[in-house]
Amino acid sequence: MGEERNVNKDRDAGAVQADESTDMSLEEAFEKLDEVMKALESRDISLEDAFTKYQEGMELIRSCSGKIDRVEKKILMISGDGELHEF
Repeated sequence: MGEERNVNKDRDAGAVQADESTDMSLEEAFEKLDEVMKALESRDISLEDAFTKYQEGMELIRSCSGKIDRVEKKILMISGDGELHEF
C-alpha cells in the first residue's frame, strides 16, 4: 500500500512538472534542461533521483519540441502571397 502511494505521488509530481514546463518560455525550458543534464552527470546522484531527473528532462524535451513545432507551423503559414513556404 505504501509503495502504491509513492507511485501516485510521483505521478502527481510529474503532472505538476508537465504543467510547469508548458508555462515556461523556450529559453527557460532549455536552461532547466541544462540543469537537469548537469544533475544527471553528477556522480553523487542516487538512482531514484537520477530517474526523477530523467523523467523531468524528458518532459522538458517534449515541451520544447511542441513549442518548436508550433513556431514552425506559424512560419510556414506566414507569407506575402498567401502560399505556404518553408524557411
